[in-house]
This record gives sequence, C-alpha cells and structure tokens, in this order.
Amino acid sequence: MDFRVFVEPQQGASYHDQLAIAQAAESLRYSAFFRSDHYLAMSGDGLPGPTDSWVTLAGIARETSSIRLGTLVTSATFRHPGPLAISVAQVDAMSAGRVDFGIGAGWFEAEHLAYAIPFPSLGERFERLGEQLEILTGLWTTPAGETFSYAGTHYTVNDSPALPKPVQRPHPPIIIGGGGAKRTPALAARFAAEFNLAFPALDFVEPQYGRVRAALEKVGRNPDEIVYSAAFVVCAGRDDAEIRRRAAAISREVDELRGNTPLVGTPAEIVDRLGPYLEAGVQRVYLQVLDLSDLDHIELFANEVVRQLV
Repeated sequence: MDFRVFVEPQQGASYHDQLAIAQAAESLRYSAFFRSDHYLAMSGDGLPGPTDSWVTLAGIARETSSIRLGTLVTSATFRHPGPLAISVAQVDAMSAGRVDFGIGAGWFEAEHLAYAIPFPSLGERFERLGEQLEILTGLWTTPAGETFSYAGTHYTVNDSPALPKPVQRPHPPIIIGGGGAKRTPALAARFAAEFNLAFPALDFVEPQYGRVRAALEKVGRNPDEIVYSAAFVVCAGRDDAEIRRRAAAISREVDELRGNTPLVGTPAEIVDRLGPYLEAGVQRVYLQVLDLSDLDHIELFANEVVRQLV
C-alpha cells in the first residue's frame, strides 16, 4: 500500500505551513504531497486566507527534490483549459516530472460566488470537465511542431502550438474520482491513471471500484492498469489521550471519527481498521491532515503504521 499526505489549506494555512509539511512528508518517505483546490474555508475564519494550488505547488516544487506533488482535485470551473495546461506543464518541469494531476467538476458554490467565478449547473460542469480533459490531453500529446484544434460546446481551440510540453510523457498521471455511477467511471476509463474516492464508507468502495473496472473493460483498457485510491482524515495517537488531543485540535469527536475513517486510533488499531479497505481494493491512501502544525502526527503514522503496510 502507498501512502500520501493531503492537506486542506483553505481552512487556514500559509505557503510556509504547506512547505513545512511537504518537506516533512518527503523526509518521512511518503510518496506524495497533495493539496485541495479551494478558495473558501468550509468552517472557521480561514486565516490567513486561501493560497492558489498551482502557485503553491510551483514553489514547493523548487524546495523539494523527490516527493510527488498534486491536487485532490483541481476544479475545472476555476481555470480555462489552455492556461491550466500551461500551469501544470510548467510545474511538472519545475519539479523534474513529479506532478500528478487530479481534476474534478467543482462543487462548492459559495467559493465561486465569493471570488467571482461562474458556477453553472451540475450537468454543464461535467460537460466542461469532459471538454477540459480532451483539451488538456490534446495539448500535451500533440507532437512538437504541430498544432492542436478542438471544437466543443463550451471551449474552442484554434491552431494552438500546444506548448509547453510537460516533462512526463505523454503527460502527468491524471486522477479522477467521485461517487457518480455513470459519468465519473466513464471519464476515468477514458483519461485516468488513478481513481480516487473521498472519505468513502467501506460498503461503497468495492461497488464503485467495480463500476470503474467495468467502464475500463468497456473501452478496452485493462482494469488493473490504474491505481485505486481513497482519502481519509487521519487522527492517530500513541494512546487514548493523544488521540483525544488530536481530535480536539481539529474540532472533531473521537467517536464520530471512529465511525467515519479507518485512520483513527493507535497504530495497531489503524492497521487492523485498514484491512477491510485493502480487501475491498484500496491500493493507495491519502491522509487528510487537518492540523498542519502537528508534524509529529505524520511522523508517528509513518514510523508506526506505514512501515507495517508497505
């Protein structure tokens, strides 16, 4: 099993807060540092305010050397596909090919309203996501010296030089996720190198992965060629007191966490709780770290949990 660190900076984190945890994750040999792509806190005051995901990852790319970097997930509503293709390719170059690119349709209406971003209907958001994936992959894979054009319902590209190219070829691994029964698995089957579930209940994991596997088979891809992942909030401790302290630090109750995530408890308890998720097909776990100041938390998890499962 592969473990990655995932943070939610919109809840309140500076660039330097994120850099500190990314560098700690790298030194502890987590495979990746990921961040959300949000502009508005879901609770609290969010101070000092949001940071842009791709600006932040560009900076972290230059201050790390081996850990992979990515978004869980970039919102397709936030950026036009052409500039987004340039940003991701540039960060891929700045990191020497360490970007994993998660992208989704966008869902949080309040942040769109707060920052003057149009928020179309769910159906249109999915249409735009599909077109963005067509354009992004088209721009990245067009041979150098040739041009790329695309005519869609929402986006049109005319004779683009399709530059710059990302370091990774044909392009950075694409992560798609979600609980939709039809459109999401279909998009994953066409474009994804990884399929992710965010905070899933155990009884949902295997059926949703099954839908994705069936969609992959339908388009002629081997269902085993992509990675199946899940994200869970983490609240680990050496004893009950430490677990309670960490739960309180993120304004959560231990009993509530025990009902919603396998990554709560002592290291031995977490290893046991992860077992059924492994059996259900989870191959990669994203630790949602909500207290970015507690670097001992991810060190404990790396030393006492990860070493037992990798």
